[in-house]
Amino acid sequence: MPARTDEQLLQDYQDGDAAAFRALIERHQEDLLRFLARLTGDRQAAEDVFQETFLQVHISADTFDATRKFKPWLFTIAANKARDMLRKRVRRQEVDLSAPLSRDPEGGQTFIDLMEVSVPLPDEAMQGQERDQLVQKAVDRMPQSLKEILLLAYFQRLSYAQIAEELDIPLGTVKSRLHAAVAAFAKHWQNVSSGMNTR
Repeated sequence: MPARTDEQLLQDYQDGDAAAFRALIERHQEDLLRFLARLTGDRQAAEDVFQETFLQVHISADTFDATRKFKPWLFTIAANKARDMLRKRVRRQEVDLSAPLSRDPEGGQTFIDLMEVSVPLPDEAMQGQERDQLVQKAVDRMPQSLKEILLLAYFQRLSYAQIAEELDIPLGTVKSRLHAAVAAFAKHWQNVSSGMNTR
């Protein structure tokens, strides 16, 4: 028997199958936590937002449009929850060395083990972990709006149309922001990796 789709699982949950909700959580746990850790720069915050996201899915299950895909809806809820958390963090003026908008390249611990990107290396002998730390530094230096669209497009592989629909922005804005995000990443990558060549 073929596995149930996300949409079928959500419908089954609405019909009283509690195990279907658990199956949705388990199916998306790894990808969603990776996404949130990249977006927030903080594993604990990612776990908190993950829980809030699925609480919102539970609350809003009856309003889900069955003609749409579940995954973009889920990731949009998660991105919104992460944005809310980051705004609250700024309002409280918390001094957090792992805050994602830190401009200090040495500032705070990042969770680069969750990053899965392939980038050209300035030094072929560079260790994978060292490269990943540089990638995270480059991502962390990007503005939040560009970081979010880069993660949705390249890490979660959402289409332009899905991103436009879920973020409620025009398709042209998605394309221009993504172009700007790639350019910003390339610039920050060059800056953080250039130090490797001067060792």
